[in-house]
Amino acid sequence: MAQHFYECMFLLDSGRYAVNSRATEDALLEILNRCNAEVVARAPWQDGKLAYQIGNHKKGLHYLIYFKMDSAQVDEFGRLCKLSDVVVRQMLLNHPEKLFTPMAEALSQHVTGQADTTPMGVTPDKMSY
Repeated sequence: MAQHFYECMFLLDSGRYAVNSRATEDALLEILNRCNAEVVARAPWQDGKLAYQIGNHKKGLHYLIYFKMDSAQVDEFGRLCKLSDVVVRQMLLNHPEKLFTPMAEALSQHVTGQADTTPMGVTPDKMSY
């Protein structure tokens, strides 16, 4: 079984998230647990009006999760997302580990408030203020 590195952007029902964010996050984690996924980083990303209505949803919350999962579970993951009352849509991307690791770390640092704001390729001692 081959472990792959995934990034998933979920579009969630923002009304449900606003009422009970913990239950909404638990529903997402349950989907991932049923697929034997290992969550590396997760965070709500953006809440707002959608470009177009999806079903009866005019607003949505984008929720980003980085996780490791066996590639054989991708179909089951998609099926569980479609059956979920919380998930409106999802986009799953498979990343090489070389890209996955820094992206997951950046999200984790963003959540904890320890994000590095130094421009890429510039060392702090070379910056002028």
